[in-house]
Amino acid sequence: MADSPAVVPRHIAIIMDGNGRWAEAQGLPRVAGHEEGARSVRTITRYCRKLGVEAVTLYSFSTENWGRPDDEVTALMGLLLRYLVQEREEILGNDIRLVHSGQAERLPPGVQEALFELERDSADCEGMVLNLALSYGSRQEILRAVQAVATEVADGSLSVDDIDEAALERHLYTAGLPDPDLLIRTSGEMRLSNFLLWQIAYAELYVTQTPWPAFREEQLDAALADFARRQRRFGLTGEQVEPR
Repeated sequence: MADSPAVVPRHIAIIMDGNGRWAEAQGLPRVAGHEEGARSVRTITRYCRKLGVEAVTLYSFSTENWGRPDDEVTALMGLLLRYLVQEREEILGNDIRLVHSGQAERLPPGVQEALFELERDSADCEGMVLNLALSYGSRQEILRAVQAVATEVADGSLSVDDIDEAALERHLYTAGLPDPDLLIRTSGEMRLSNFLLWQIAYAELYVTQTPWPAFREEQLDAALADFARRQRRFGLTGEQVEPR
């Protein structure tokens, strides 16, 4: 593990890809990859807390993932429930506030109960925010926000002239969180997969060939070192950002 990086992103978002492929490469059932991936979640969450990251968003289960084989979806929901129960003391003990993004109403009742209970019990934690994207799709999120803004216009609480980015952002699942500074995708795929499309407008993108079950502190250090070398211009010129 390297020394703490000089530049720490406020918010890191991660597309945790490659669980199934990692397992198949080991001659194991796909669910074994998800189980090992859960160990990476614990390790990376704890490490980000140690580094002083303000928020971590993990793409845990997408709206499209409901289309996977029933036995895999059932296994994933069982793994999620075990995570919420078994990691409860870890999360509370590290002063982490758990929140979620996505259509939680589609999750099994037992998962919903454990999720909402941990959210309530960690609501006053201030060390870091852990945002689990569950039954999440960014297009659905944006559509939901647009519908909410349209409702405000229809009932007279918002003028059309007052619609701006802030008006829409108030209705995103991530309202109150800083936009991600760094988006990490594991397992080498070069796509966003309907993840935080609004929020990552100016995020730095980092793709690694390492599958999520093998992604630990060393791999995060490499991503953070790469992030520290980036010049974040936000539409300005390099000289404006770093005058000579």
